[in-house]
Amino acid sequence: MTSTLTPGRQRGTLAVACLATAMLMLDIAVVNTALPYLARDLHAGLTGVQWVVDAYTLALAAVVLSVGSVADRLGRRLVFAAGMGLFTLASLACALASSIGLLDAARAVQGLGASLMFASSLAIIADAYSIPRQRDGAMAAYGATIGASFAIGPAVGGALTTWLGWRAVFFINIPLGMIALLGIFVWVRESRDPRARKLDWPGQVVLSAGLFLLVLALLRGNVDGWSSARTIAELAGTAVLLASFVAIQARVRAPMLPLGLF
Repeated sequence: MTSTLTPGRQRGTLAVACLATAMLMLDIAVVNTALPYLARDLHAGLTGVQWVVDAYTLALAAVVLSVGSVADRLGRRLVFAAGMGLFTLASLACALASSIGLLDAARAVQGLGASLMFASSLAIIADAYSIPRQRDGAMAAYGATIGASFAIGPAVGGALTTWLGWRAVFFINIPLGMIALLGIFVWVRESRDPRARKLDWPGQVVLSAGLFLLVLALLRGNVDGWSSARTIAELAGTAVLLASFVAIQARVRAPMLPLGLF
């Protein structure tokens, strides 16, 4: 058991965690309304525009489980702050992108930063609120933040795009990120797990490759044809890699996704 934080520091920690979560969730929703405008300005085709969304969500989903182990080992506050810094810098790169390829690459880096924040935020809140009843309330606020972010995301994205242009949906993250970083160093305390799991490198590599091939096949299927050799090869590779991932999780000592959960 760790010492209880003061109520003010608890609220500050919760506010920072909710702000970070709102930012990373909004960046899934707000971008959708800006896609037609950025496609026109960057002379992008359908595939490039699709990767603006999918590069972000794929990077976030593929590594979030492993990042949780890293945060437990190195420190949740350290990983959380690193994620916020990476997310903010990647947002600047997105806003300044001069081509769809650069934007897609920056979005992937932004997704990595989001995964660092998302994987450590719940553990940070749990550490700040040691009393179960208080923790329940904090988790409720955290969950409400996620739901509200998806609900207001399209409206926020539409307003920013209409008034300031599509780059504003990324520029807005810069001041918010700086405020969040300040809050992290003022309110969030460091915590670790002495029994942190080791990284499952084979599982991480195989899962990332399998998810990438799956998304690639789904995005290119209409262009290349669903019966084309390329699409079939990508889907077959996906099946092999995901089956291999399950096999690895069943045999490795510290799986990133314990099959016992199912």
